[in-house]
Amino acid sequence: MAAQSFDLIVIGAGPGGYVAAIRAAQLGLKTAVVEREHLGGICLNWGCIPTKALLRTSEVFHLMERAKDFGLSADKIGFDLDAVVKRSRGVAAQLSGGIGHLLKKNKVTVVMGAATIPAKGKVTVKTDKGTEELTAKNIVLATGARARELPGLEADGDLVWTYKHALQPPRMPKKLLVIGSGAIGIEFASFYNTLGADTTVVEVMDRVLPVEDAEISALAKKAFTKQGMTITEKAMVKQLDRAKGKVTAHIEVKGKVEKHDFDTVISAVGIVGNVENLGLEALGVKIDRTHVVTDEFCRTGVDGLYAIGDIAGAPWLAHKASHEGVMVAELIAGKHAHPVKPESIAGCTYCQPQVASVGYTEAKAKELGYDIKVGKFPFIGNGKAIALGEPEGLIKTIFDAKTGELLGAHMIGAEVTELIQGYVVGRQLETTEEDLMNTVFPHPTLSEMMHESVLDAYGRVIHM
Repeated sequence: MAAQSFDLIVIGAGPGGYVAAIRAAQLGLKTAVVEREHLGGICLNWGCIPTKALLRTSEVFHLMERAKDFGLSADKIGFDLDAVVKRSRGVAAQLSGGIGHLLKKNKVTVVMGAATIPAKGKVTVKTDKGTEELTAKNIVLATGARARELPGLEADGDLVWTYKHALQPPRMPKKLLVIGSGAIGIEFASFYNTLGADTTVVEVMDRVLPVEDAEISALAKKAFTKQGMTITEKAMVKQLDRAKGKVTAHIEVKGKVEKHDFDTVISAVGIVGNVENLGLEALGVKIDRTHVVTDEFCRTGVDGLYAIGDIAGAPWLAHKASHEGVMVAELIAGKHAHPVKPESIAGCTYCQPQVASVGYTEAKAKELGYDIKVGKFPFIGNGKAIALGEPEGLIKTIFDAKTGELLGAHMIGAEVTELIQGYVVGRQLETTEEDLMNTVFPHPTLSEMMHESVLDAYGRVIHM
C-alpha cells in the first residue's frame, strides 16, 4: 500500500496533539493524528478530567457533612465508591468521544496505533490491522508523559498505586500514604482524606506544594493538617515492605528511619516523557532527562520536527500543551506565532482548599532582583466568601515597585482556580497596578478580593 501523504502528522492525541491537529486543519493543512490508546490522552482519560470528577464528589460530600452550618439536615451520609468511580469514568468517556467528533468535523485523519519515525518526514504506524506508512513535511511530537516510578517503590495495582490505580481503586483505603505533594499527590490525598481515609503525605522538599509561594504552601499545610492529614516534609520513603494487606514504609526524617504501616500507597513522584521507541535518537533529536529539547517555538533542531506538551518539558500542564499546539500549527501554516511564556502559565491544584498561581513567587521575584510591592487580602474580609461558608483563604499579589508590572499572583481558597485567569489576562496585556485598581469588580463576588489585594500592595486596601 502506498504511503498516505499529509502536510502535518501529529503523534499523540492528548490536549496538545488534538488541538494542534484541529488548528492545522482549520488553516487548510491536510492533517493526520496518530494515537496509540485514547483520544484525549492522559489528561482527558486518566488525569485532569476524571480527577476533577472525583474531587467534585468529595467536595459535595464535605458540604453534606457541613449541612447543619447551612441550616440543613442530612442524616446517614455515606458514599458508594463504585458509583463515584463510575461517574468519573463516564465523564472521561463522554469527553473522549467528543474529541473524536471534533477531529472528524475538522476532517483530521485519525490513525489508531503506535508510531515510529524511521526517517525525516516519515511515520510508520503499527495498527491492529498491520502497518501503515505516512509521510509529511512536518511532524509534531505530542506523546505526553507517564508516572515516574522509583526503584523499590514501583506500583503493583494492589498495595501500591499510580494515579491510574487511584482513579479506579480496588477498594477504599483505610490508612493511606501519599508519596509526593505536588498537584497529583495532593489532589488524591485530598479526595481520599475527605472520604475518610487516614492520610499521610510525605514530601522530600521542605514544604508541601513546593512550586507554590512559600506563604501559600504554609497555609495549605495548615488547612490539610486541620482536616486530619499528617504532613511530613523534608522526608523520603526509602523502602516499602509488602505483605498481605499491608505495606510497611521506611521513612527517613532528619537522618532517622521510621517505620509506619499502611494498607495503601499512592506514588506521585513526578513524570517522565514518552520519548522511547519513536526513533528520535537516530534523527538527531536532543533529549534531556526524558524530555525533548526545543526552542521557544517548540522546534527540535531537526527540520520539520516539533515537540509540544509534556514531552517538551515544564510546566507539565494541559493548557500549556494546547497553546503550544496552536502556536506550532500556526507557525507551520506561515502565520505569526506567539511563543509560550512559562512564567505566564497558571498552575491550578484542585484540592480542598484550592490553590492557584501565575508568575513569580515572592522569593523568586526577589531572587531576580526586583524591588517589589506585595499585597494580600484574606477571604474572611470578603462578603461572598462568608456567605458561601468559605472564610479561609488568601489572595496575594506581587508587583514591580518601579514599573507597576504584575509579577505574580498566588491564591488559596474556594474557587481560586476560576479566579486566577483574571491575573493571567492581566499579565498577558501587561497590565499595571493602576489598570487593576481602576477596574470595577462586581459585588458581591470572590473576585473583589483580587482588587483588594492590589489595593493593599499600594496602601489603599478598603475592607481590611
